[in-house]
Amino acid sequence: MHERADRLAALVTIDRDLEREFEARLVESSTLAFRVAFSVLRHREDAEEVAQEAFAKAYRSFRQLRDRERFRAWLVRMTWRMALDRRRADQRRAVREDRAGLPGERDHVEPDVQGRLESAERAAHLWRAIDGLSEKLRVVVVLAGIQQHDIREVAALLELPEGTVKSRLFDARRQLKDALAWMATDTTR
Repeated sequence: MHERADRLAALVTIDRDLEREFEARLVESSTLAFRVAFSVLRHREDAEEVAQEAFAKAYRSFRQLRDRERFRAWLVRMTWRMALDRRRADQRRAVREDRAGLPGERDHVEPDVQGRLESAERAAHLWRAIDGLSEKLRVVVVLAGIQQHDIREVAALLELPEGTVKSRLFDARRQLKDALAWMATDTTR
């Protein structure tokens, strides 16, 4: 009987230790998960929701994580995948709902608003070009180019050699330059 009680007490202690360790790692990584989700979804509420889902999933799976020193990289990959899944689901829903805008909406817009619309349109083209990159290039661009992590941080987060990160970043920038070259020559945009 005492053996059973001792084993239960040991399990409770282990669970509390795991909870404390998870909470400590969560505190240091909480904004990272949101930023990764936001970089994919570009909508604050959706990003917050995905980050919360990622935290919940991380909590449930934390016990199975073998190398806890790689928690941040694990959380980034999990959040990235969950955000991509959410975006794909949203895109499928948008296609089903056929939310196409009406043609000619922008014909009677004030000049200041027109400039903001054109800026938003350029940003949308950039994000579509980023979305067109392969996942391995896209994650490097988002972490290094948009979220301003240095090469060493990106390499650590993705558990890749720095040379691989540099190579992927170079390839991604070249592909983006090619995809957006028309914007430099198009004077109507």
